[in-house]
Amino acid sequence: MSERKVTKTGVVVSDKMDKTIVVRIVRQFKHPLYKKIVRKHKKFKAHDENNECKMGDVVRIAESRPLSRHKRWTLDKIIERSK
Repeated sequence: MSERKVTKTGVVVSDKMDKTIVVRIVRQFKHPLYKKIVRKHKKFKAHDENNECKMGDVVRIAESRPLSRHKRWTLDKIIERSK
């Protein structure tokens, strides 16, 4: 059985912690009753070993083993740097 890692793409909203970033993931879906497009977001803490991310960067994070109480994701790739 092949093991695929789950990845998510989002925007860095905090880089104040050492080796940790907070990434905001936004998802859109159609409301089942009202048929309107709804946007929901969730924040994930991810491990950034070299502290290379800054606020506003668009990044891809990958699922990993638990690294601390709240960290279960690692930085996979910086897609776009903030201006």
